[in-house]
Amino acid sequence: MKMIASFTVDHDKLEKGMYISRIDGDAVTYDIRMKKPNGGDYLSNGALHTFEHLFATYVRNSKYSDSVIYVGPMGCRTGFYMVLRDCVSEEEVIELVKSCFRFISDFTGEIPGSKRKECGNYLEHDLAGAKEVAIDMLSVLKDWNTKDLKYKE
Repeated sequence: MKMIASFTVDHDKLEKGMYISRIDGDAVTYDIRMKKPNGGDYLSNGALHTFEHLFATYVRNSKYSDSVIYVGPMGCRTGFYMVLRDCVSEEEVIELVKSCFRFISDFTGEIPGSKRKECGNYLEHDLAGAKEVAIDMLSVLKDWNTKDLKYKE
C-alpha cells in the first residue's frame, strides 16, 4: 500500500506547533501538534476528549464555521487535525486557533455536548487538563506566523 502523507513526516524532528499537513483541492489539513512526538508525554484521554468538544464547538461557531470540514484528535494523542476550506487565509487560521485556545484556557461551566445523550463517553472529561494544554499551546504559538506553518526539514 502507498504510504500516507502524515507518515512521511519525520516525527523525531517534529516539535510542538501548527503546520500545514496537506492540501487536497480546496481542503487544507492543519497539524496542530501539542506534544512532542515520542516524547513520553501525551494528551490524557480526558483532557483530549474535553479539548475536542471545546475546540470543535468553538470553530464551528466562529465566523469560519462554513469553512470547517473537520476537527479531531490524533490517535497518537500528540495533537489535533483541523481541516478547513482554503478560503480562510493562513493568517486567519493562526488567529482562529489562538483565539480558540484562549477560549479553552478561560472556559468555565458545562462542557458542550458532555451529557450522556450527547456523548459516547460522557464520563471521561478533564477540563483542568484541557485548559493546561491550551495555556501551553498559547505560549508555543505566541509569535507563530505563516512561515512557521511549513514542517521543518
